[in-house]
Amino acid sequence: MRVVVTIQHPAHVHFFKHAIGELEADGHEVHVFARENEVTAALLSAYGIDYEMLAGASASLSSLARVQFTYERRLLARAWSLGPDVITAIGGVAASHVAAAVGARSVVFYDTEHASLIKRLAYPFADEVCTPDCYTEDEGDKHVRYPGYHELAYLHPSRYTPDERVLDDAGIDPDDPLVVCRFSSWDSSHDVGQGGFDDLVDVVERLEAAGATVQLTAEVDLPEELADRELSVAPERMHDLLYFADVTVGEGATTATESALLGTPAVYVNSLRLGYTTELAEEYGLIFQYNGADRHESGVERAVELLGADGEQWQRRRARVLADKRDVTDVVVDRVLAAA
Repeated sequence: MRVVVTIQHPAHVHFFKHAIGELEADGHEVHVFARENEVTAALLSAYGIDYEMLAGASASLSSLARVQFTYERRLLARAWSLGPDVITAIGGVAASHVAAAVGARSVVFYDTEHASLIKRLAYPFADEVCTPDCYTEDEGDKHVRYPGYHELAYLHPSRYTPDERVLDDAGIDPDDPLVVCRFSSWDSSHDVGQGGFDDLVDVVERLEAAGATVQLTAEVDLPEELADRELSVAPERMHDLLYFADVTVGEGATTATESALLGTPAVYVNSLRLGYTTELAEEYGLIFQYNGADRHESGVERAVELLGADGEQWQRRRARVLADKRDVTDVVVDRVLAAA
């Protein structure tokens, strides 16, 4: 079988990396096409995945439309020449359009209920829309639900083992409380009009005043006074740092979920709620989400409180999640094979 995988965000690299390896090991031909976004190319190279970069990064929401058009046009040209059986993606705007044009089947994975534009553009053309079972909307006959989260495609214990050397490599004392912060850019189509923290400097200063070592990662340039806290480890080692952190604090749902699934409590500050962050908050107690007008103050206060919490309880809660959910790489491979 000939499969095309499209990658438009660093998280997509993690999501598909093991499925790509398994499909190739089983003799299938896999072609990976990407659009540059943050560290996408660096991750693909770090994992030894052969790929073609079809478009560069976008600098704003308006430029995103132009970049997306370029990406889709080039993907169509490559798909015409390859003749794939299946095209798969997260979100799947370009994948579903191109698959329909070249007679391939499209398998779209998604978990973001409020991404209205992406859903309107992708879902009508997709052959299958696969979501976690906590996804709160019904997408009709083509909708397939599975027990899991995107992040369990690469953080399930069968796929991931933490490397404690990351602390030494980052120059972090393992005896000091560690907080990893992730700040968002708010320039995605589904983030327009939304927000998180009011003041990034205030977040960091209050965590450090509570005795924490703070490491930062951001989609935007950090304020000058925070630049020396930026992560120094390679992007593919981010999950090791999350595993050994005491708390993660941020505005991004993906990082909050990754943290939770590694057994590290996450404070998620964002004006939007998602089905999967809500389930991890209300059912498993691994995410503490703050969405209202007081989200900045409430989120920082909770993060400081969590620094003194019993760490063993988080691993017990993680074990409950893992007992209830699947290794999502298995889901990806199953759905791609079934589509053909």
